[in-house]
Amino acid sequence: MPQTRPEENLDGMLSQGTALLKTGRSAEALNLAQQLFEKYPRSMETCLLASHAAQQLVSFDDMLAHAERAVALAPAHLGAQFRLMECQLYCGRFNAVLMRLRTIEAQAGSDALLLRKLGEYYSLGNRHGDARRCYRRAVDLQPDDADAMFALASAEIAVGHLETAEELLDQVIRLDPHDYDAYRNRATLRRQTAANNHLQVLHRALDAGVRRPAGEAQLCYALAKEYEDVGDYETSFAYLKRGADTRRRLLSYRVENDLAVLDKLRAVFDEHSPRPAAADAETCGPVFVLGLPRSGTTLVERILSSHSQVDSLGEINDFAYGLMHSIGAAGSKTELVERSIQLDFKALGQRYLAATRAYGLPGPRLIDKTPLNFLYIGLIRLALPGARIVHVHRNPMDSCYGMYRTLFRAGYPFSYDLDDLARYYIGYRRLMDHWRRTLPGAFLDVSYERLVDAQEDVSREILDWCQLPWEPACLAFHENAAPVATASSAQVRRPVYRDALQRWRRYESQLRPLAEQLSAAGIDLDAPP
Repeated sequence: MPQTRPEENLDGMLSQGTALLKTGRSAEALNLAQQLFEKYPRSMETCLLASHAAQQLVSFDDMLAHAERAVALAPAHLGAQFRLMECQLYCGRFNAVLMRLRTIEAQAGSDALLLRKLGEYYSLGNRHGDARRCYRRAVDLQPDDADAMFALASAEIAVGHLETAEELLDQVIRLDPHDYDAYRNRATLRRQTAANNHLQVLHRALDAGVRRPAGEAQLCYALAKEYEDVGDYETSFAYLKRGADTRRRLLSYRVENDLAVLDKLRAVFDEHSPRPAAADAETCGPVFVLGLPRSGTTLVERILSSHSQVDSLGEINDFAYGLMHSIGAAGSKTELVERSIQLDFKALGQRYLAATRAYGLPGPRLIDKTPLNFLYIGLIRLALPGARIVHVHRNPMDSCYGMYRTLFRAGYPFSYDLDDLARYYIGYRRLMDHWRRTLPGAFLDVSYERLVDAQEDVSREILDWCQLPWEPACLAFHENAAPVATASSAQVRRPVYRDALQRWRRYESQLRPLAEQLSAAGIDLDAPP
């Protein structure tokens, strides 16, 4: 009778562990890994299984330790190295990630797939110039690889080379007519005109039948954008709704869960919560630019980051990661909120500052432009009393329509249904009112409309709030060469413009249900909050 080889038994148990992880049974997967360590103490694959299980259990220190052990056992194994870098990102150690990326890149040679992977990790740290270099090498090695070319186009957008990006996306579509994301990205790069647009091409792609539902959403958002540009607003909204409805059907999302978190935040962080410590007048704290997406946060970020003393980290998750690291596993988001009030706030702040310094940016003041940090204003004030918080807002209907018309790459699942959107916006407004009442003077409210109408006056107010001297370069933010990788990457390459003011009025009848819900909640539709 043939004997089972040890490696076959190991492979079978590792497969079992992977299946446990896929079904969320992370404690069982970790227990299985511990059993395997006893039998196979030098198994790199077991270390990776244990690392993934620890991550699901929000045990970040163990997650990192298991990944470090995997690399120690197999230093040349690229899978282990990338796993370690992923863990280091969660733990706020981008400086270590960057060193490893540089080492691997120097040895990448003609491995186009590896270069693309390196580009992805550079992008995660907002090193879009480095990502662009890797993607360019990958395209040079494989000029017919549509995926590599799309990645390069994304990097070109981030660094502001919009015409180059459009040419690359044209090539992507020629190589792969079913890369629907390329159609959508291309539509956003410039204002389309009656004489120069992609409407016929988009219709042909849609009529040919898409290979996956997400593709239908991407084509419909592209059509909506281009029809809006050429002034056919009725047709634009019809495709926008079709795209949003398609996207919403693909999500298992209940807005009630997010509303419960907003309610819990108001209940936990109330008048009886711990008070923020006094800020050290000599300390230059971080700057948080926050608010709902598409509210003008990127514009404010670019104004600030045009200052000689300021660099931007972009949209990062380090405050949320630090919070998870400090709390550990929680049964739900509302439990996470309940437990957050009992943290060592000073330790949370120090963890965040260490993580942001690890990005290696030279500016003494660093911007964290993560919109949903508005959820954490109470915690930010407790953990980082020297931080300056800038809350950007705009007309309620323009704010909601701006989100509805955007197909986000990730996040903001409430934005694809007008009822979900109205309910979330109302919850957001109630939370911001709560922060103003319980933390008076904690943040600066900046109206997008007022910034557009009085750019220099408002820019000076923002700089004063952030304790920065005035610099004229802040008015020429559109000349700022720093990368930007948000949905506003094309718009912020232009000077301040008025095109987006009262844009929702073009669709007043289609947006009436949204307007009625907001009005019923006491929200003035004709004024910013």
